Amino acid sequence: MTKTDWKAKAKKLKKQLRKSLEQLQSAGLSAASDMQALASDVAAGITKPAKQVSPLAPKGGFPALPPIAGVSFSAVETGVRYKNRKDVMLITLAPDTAVAGVFTRSTTRAACVRDCQDKLAMKVPAGAGAAIIVNSGNSNAFTGALGQEAVDAITSETAAVLGLPASRVFSSSTGVIGEPLPYERITAALPALVEGLQGDAIAMAAEAMMTTDTFPKGASAVIEGEGGPIHIAGIAKGSGMIAPDMATMLVYIFTDAKITPAMLQKMLSRNVDATFNAITVDSDTSTSDALILCATGQSEAAPVKGAVAKAFEAALAKVMQDLAHQVIRDGEGATKFVEIRVTKAASPTDAHLLAMAIANSPLVKTAIAGQDPNWGRIVAAIGKSGAEADRDKLSIRFGDILVAEKGWRNPDYKEDDGAAYMMRDELVISVDMGLGKAAKTVWTCDLTHRYIDINADYRS
Repeated sequence: MTKTDWKAKAKKLKKQLRKSLEQLQSAGLSAASDMQALASDVAAGITKPAKQVSPLAPKGGFPALPPIAGVSFSAVETGVRYKNRKDVMLITLAPDTAVAGVFTRSTTRAACVRDCQDKLAMKVPAGAGAAIIVNSGNSNAFTGALGQEAVDAITSETAAVLGLPASRVFSSSTGVIGEPLPYERITAALPALVEGLQGDAIAMAAEAMMTTDTFPKGASAVIEGEGGPIHIAGIAKGSGMIAPDMATMLVYIFTDAKITPAMLQKMLSRNVDATFNAITVDSDTSTSDALILCATGQSEAAPVKGAVAKAFEAALAKVMQDLAHQVIRDGEGATKFVEIRVTKAASPTDAHLLAMAIANSPLVKTAIAGQDPNWGRIVAAIGKSGAEADRDKLSIRFGDILVAEKGWRNPDYKEDDGAAYMMRDELVISVDMGLGKAAKTVWTCDLTHRYIDINADYRS
């Protein structure tokens, strides 16, 4: 048997082994301990195996986030859909907190999204605080008049308990679409939510809004302002139905900066396209995407302006990107974190179209899952994108490996090198269009059988 034959046989065996491991993981029965855990869950009334944490999850678990002065969190179990876990969380914000937001532009967006958008457009009463209340398990989307009834009941009763104007209570819901939200379970839990408020309970809040997520997501930053530090801390949820349009899933970011609502909104809007709008798990945009940014103004630092404003915006963008990347790392069934870089496209619009066409291609994503360096699928995705392209000018790279250029495979490219690169957990695929100056970078993950398992079973 020749050396080439041995390499081919080894590659085939690796693929077979990987497939077998994925089948075991999909079944949730990788060890005897899993069987014992399953039996315990059934006895406790939980009918599904415990989630396996994504292999791409940040090492060390949920990060230590700095408390943000003027922000408190709590979470309780209400049984909206899930059993034996916290599923509703409450956030309270100090008087005069500035609030900004971006939301899905889905035409079938949920009632809570529309309500938040309406409230952010209203005049803020002087000295008013604010609150955010979130439930998981039920998105309260496509539920007709019942959807708005639920939002009104939840926000008005939360406002009454906290002594806030109803216009300053924002709500979010995430989970199954098309089922009425049993909002009475949420409103009945308000006393317990208020009693449990703590300034250092952000991790508990992050866990309470998880659905198919396998880990809670958090990120933070600190910069030096004039007269003291300025802190930023954020949490997010998202795993599937990720192809954002002005936001992604549910994201809440807090800062103690003194900053006007108008400046806060501008900074948020400026940084969405390069962060949350540059990720995709499965090309599907949620009905419930919301990103809310709150500034309590309780830092000892002077109001944000000048050089501090630039540093603050850079830190905010870093937190946003960190959270966005964590959503991809928790993509349903993901085993690969993939960066797609498009350069020298004819226009910014074309650069975006090209990057997303590659990132969303099921053929590209399944090839990545199988560790197959099938660059022909990238060529096909470029061709279908609708963007301007010239076969003889574009080039494709896997990491630093030049795979194809000048309308053909690079004569020095070796398939073994491509196959070895594709075995990495984190990949970079670069496409140089050779047509202009526009560039776009997006992030995605592979598409495995586990994604099918999760979504085929989502409502049961």
